[in-house]
Amino acid sequence: MAAEQAVKGPASYFPSIEKTYGKPVEHWFAVLDAVKDRRHMEQVALLKADHGLGHGHANALVAYHRARTGG
Repeated sequence: MAAEQAVKGPASYFPSIEKTYGKPVEHWFAVLDAVKDRRHMEQVALLKADHGLGHGHANALVAYHRARTGG
């Protein structure tokens, strides 16, 4: 049997995001759904300014969400 592969890319931040901010990543994806018409860095700025996320965490959430939803 193959060993479990380590999570890579933006998703590797998810455990830290959930621990740091006390909400599941699905919460942040819902926040991003509400502003799906904004550009990538505008979404990052919103998470930072309105919700107190750090830049790396906000960027990881936005990158993953946009890749998943085609936005």
